[in-house]
Amino acid sequence: NIIEGTREYSLPDGRIVILPEEWFARFKDVFTFSSAAGENIRLSHQHYPLIENCMNEYSGKLLKIYQPYNSNQYKLPEGIEAQLREYQIKGYQWLMHLYHHSFGGCLSDDMGLGKTLQTLTLLKQVMNCEIEKNYGPVTSRYNKQLTIFDAIPDMAGKTRASLIIVPTSLIHNWLNETNKFVPTVKAVIYSGQNRKDFRHYFNSSDLILTSYGIVRNDIDDLKQFRFLYVILDESQIIKNPHSKTYKAVCQLQAKHKLVLTGTPIENSLTDLWAQMNFLNPGLLGTFDFFRNEFVSAIEKNNDQHQMQTLQKIIGPFVLRRTKAEVAPELPEKMEQIIYCDMPEEQQKLYETEKSKVRNLILDNIRSLGIESSSIIILQSLTRLRQIASHPLLIDPEFEASSGKFDAVIDNIENILAEKHKALIFSSFVKHLQLFTGYYTKKEIAYRLLTGETRHRQDVINDFQHDESTRLFFISIKAGGFGLNLTAADYVLLLDPWWNPAVEDQAVSRAHRIGQRKNVFIYRFITRDTIEEKILKLQEKKSKLANIFTVKGNVFKDISEEEIMELFN
Repeated sequence: NIIEGTREYSLPDGRIVILPEEWFARFKDVFTFSSAAGENIRLSHQHYPLIENCMNEYSGKLLKIYQPYNSNQYKLPEGIEAQLREYQIKGYQWLMHLYHHSFGGCLSDDMGLGKTLQTLTLLKQVMNCEIEKNYGPVTSRYNKQLTIFDAIPDMAGKTRASLIIVPTSLIHNWLNETNKFVPTVKAVIYSGQNRKDFRHYFNSSDLILTSYGIVRNDIDDLKQFRFLYVILDESQIIKNPHSKTYKAVCQLQAKHKLVLTGTPIENSLTDLWAQMNFLNPGLLGTFDFFRNEFVSAIEKNNDQHQMQTLQKIIGPFVLRRTKAEVAPELPEKMEQIIYCDMPEEQQKLYETEKSKVRNLILDNIRSLGIESSSIIILQSLTRLRQIASHPLLIDPEFEASSGKFDAVIDNIENILAEKHKALIFSSFVKHLQLFTGYYTKKEIAYRLLTGETRHRQDVINDFQHDESTRLFFISIKAGGFGLNLTAADYVLLLDPWWNPAVEDQAVSRAHRIGQRKNVFIYRFITRDTIEEKILKLQEKKSKLANIFTVKGNVFKDISEEEIMELFN
């Protein structure tokens, strides 16, 4: 009766009693998420917060899970090669709290606030805890003299492997961050057409990095293993509970689960259900129940009671901090390199072109000399740079995808979802036009500034003052100087320029006097291409980089070996 909202209740003798309205307010939420168990009513421990309204006197045993915890019990593990900021330490401690109580959690910090570092810190400490639990203190395991008949002990212990599932464009970034921040943790990539028996990865690794597509395709094998953690990065990807990807990840077995996303709700509250159900099955009831009970009430009728009820249910399992909240702890400018892998077709074209221009340049240098070959060298380098960004820049008929294009789109989507503004710089106008074409089709507002743009100030003012215009695509040559674009707090550099000072000028369009927000800079580099070599030349401030940044022909100061190194 309480669930259905019916006040008339029939007694065994036929009389009708009217249930007090107070019962409906007090018990409906608890009964809605309960099930009958004989003469008892069973409520999952993850719905504990609902008990507070109706049964405060009985809630003492469970209260400790949801009350503020003593953060001193969650010390940072040794072996983290990073200085965590205060909010990151709190995030790690929150994740450890969930781990100790066997709940899944959603870390939903703004883009750029270090969800990866917090997660790796958690995993390092959890591995320590699991080793202690399964093997005892490390020192106690090796206190006897071994004989030739003894097996050599595993000095690290060995926990079950954890599986981290990410968009394809982020796999190598996770590997780089793992090697950088927790070098003692062995991470491997499970990907590509030549991937072998998964058991080898599972038995020999601490972290296994893979993509949503691979999990979807290999789920019949992967579901046979029980992981320590299954972690979903950019978990909004599973927001559709009817998708193959969602159904696949739900088949994975794990002792613990975690999802990472800056945008748990992109379009509708229904986006939330799949992610929460993956973490803590049954937390929000069935999908149909959730849609009827919460989505309709909140989105159509602005039902404040249901909104508060939903917040109370999911509150213990979601942690979100925005850039504005943690701004005092952030440096004014944060930079990150995002490495992109080329899909097979793009890589094939790049290698073919590299071999072709290498032979051409060798022939020219040997017959005409380096100085007289300068034009062909510059043209060849430019062509390789364009293929590394997107083969469409040299071949309008190219039909396959570009790793960098996909990675940039993924990052822009996150920026838009979190309602930030971004400047996107490229050396190639055609490269920018690929993105403006994409967003024109999606009917998303943007501005474009190139050498051909007329009424520059109007375009700049539109971006600065129009809240609906969040993307500004700028040619690095046309927009490197004289622009004040402090409305943006993200800067995306799509391709590296020989002279880092030129990139610094571009960054300064946003990171300048008048900017009141922290600025995040992302540099996109295609792996195993000329772009990686340019990056190394920038870091070395090499004389080779100067040939592309000063006037006049200085090829005379460069050897054939240095030139050809760029094409190896």
